[in-house]
Amino acid sequence: MHTPILNLIVLADIGSELAAKAGQIGRDFGMDWPMFLAQLISFCVVAFLLRRFAYEPVLAALEQRRQRIAESIANAEKIKSELARAEAKAQEIIREATEHANRIIEEARQTAAQLHQRETQKAIATAEAIIEKARRTTELERARMLAELRSELGRLVVDTTARVTGKVLTPEDHKRLLEETARELATSRLWN
Repeated sequence: MHTPILNLIVLADIGSELAAKAGQIGRDFGMDWPMFLAQLISFCVVAFLLRRFAYEPVLAALEQRRQRIAESIANAEKIKSELARAEAKAQEIIREATEHANRIIEEARQTAAQLHQRETQKAIATAEAIIEKARRTTELERARMLAELRSELGRLVVDTTARVTGKVLTPEDHKRLLEETARELATSRLWN
């Protein structure tokens, strides 16, 4: 119990020694208390004015600047994320457009192939029709020429027979010779 009291006594003794030394130092250096108080008051007034009109506005400007910087950083992050989303969306749109273009190209190829096939079939059908028409025309022309040839040949036979025999053929003779010649020509392989 004596130790706390002893400690207090020692501290009080040290404090009084420090106060005495401070007083001695003040006297040694020529401490003028009225001047010291005037300077202390002047310092407090200047400190107050600086704090009020310089330090607080500078701190407010610094706080505003810090907030603007924080907002700019937040906006930059937001813009960065929006740009990433926009790029992803653009890539998706490009991918979809490419797929759509590929589908259109494939459809165009299929349509072109179908059109080519259809036109080829039309051309083949047209060619076959032309060939068939030419064949029929040729057959008709051949039949007409054969008929003309038979008629001419029959007339020649009748004329030749008339000259060879030296007699004038009657219309019945003429008709009979034409019919016989026509039968002979019809059975002949040359005319079929």
